Amino acid sequence: MPIIVNVDVMLATRKMRSNELAERIGMTTANLSILKTGKAKAIRFSTLEAICEVLECQPGDILEYVPE
Repeated sequence: MPIIVNVDVMLATRKMRSNELAERIGMTTANLSILKTGKAKAIRFSTLEAICEVLECQPGDILEYVPE
């Protein structure tokens, strides 16, 4: 898939654990894991906004396009 999700990179930069992020954005850890591994088919803008708010970043820090 040409869209890469860099949530792990941002979590490491912010020294935050996945379960803490999931709790703070109101998402289950299982759904966050699906997003982190790139298996998600879509992401709501409200979820992306919540992630950016908690991690203090921009959407481009989380999502990256890499052509195959």
